[in-house]
Amino acid sequence: MFVDTHTHLYLEQFDKDREIVIKRAIDNNVKKMFLPNVDSSTIERLKETTSLYKNNCFPLMGLHPSSVDENYQTELEIIETELKSGKYYGVGEIGIDLYWEKNKNFLNEQKDTFIRQIRIAKELKLPVVIHVRKAFNDIFNILDKENDYNLTGIFHCFSGNNNEAEKIISYGDFKLGIGGVLTYKNSKLPEILKNIALKYIVLETDSPFLPPVPHRGERNESSYIVYVADVLAKVYNISLNEIEKITTENAAEIFHF
Repeated sequence: MFVDTHTHLYLEQFDKDREIVIKRAIDNNVKKMFLPNVDSSTIERLKETTSLYKNNCFPLMGLHPSSVDENYQTELEIIETELKSGKYYGVGEIGIDLYWEKNKNFLNEQKDTFIRQIRIAKELKLPVVIHVRKAFNDIFNILDKENDYNLTGIFHCFSGNNNEAEKIISYGDFKLGIGGVLTYKNSKLPEILKNIALKYIVLETDSPFLPPVPHRGERNESSYIVYVADVLAKVYNISLNEIEKITTENAAEIFHF
């Protein structure tokens, strides 16, 4: 089977046809989908979706860096309570985002939020799913201090260079999440991944965002992971079945299924 390690199936973009979308994924052999949270406003939708489709959809809990503002302490308390009282498969998505101007105004708050969620993950022995945008140095500075044998996870939607990929791998227990960007005409990922062993790669969609070719400009969904896997097979010059097998083993290593 394939595993979509990162999809937001609970968002309103799927309200009209969520069941059909999930069935289409399963029919395309995408049997497991991991759903990271955004903030307190999405918790109930996340829990409802994963409860309805508990054999295929599995919840993660975290505070997204783009939701960090002056109220982040209150948000973090809600997230921590959820993590300690519910059944979650990871802490995510968490990290630092410096793409939008408004996010830059809360860099210190983002750092504090990231550190605290890493520590919760280590305490609960859960993997982290890391969102990083225009912020690799900030992320690395924190992980250099916080990384230990208790910390595992995925760098979601990896978009860095060779040096950044090698730095992530050097931490020991992290994978690179690869999605639709791999299929884009001007993507540098195919060349970068040639230098990265497949054992460090997991598949993801980030649906409804970042759809792969040939669905660019449309809503993304978990069934489209096969397009990413097909390009990945060409990058590594191996069969689609091998991509399916190895990336699923990698996901199992992170999420313990």
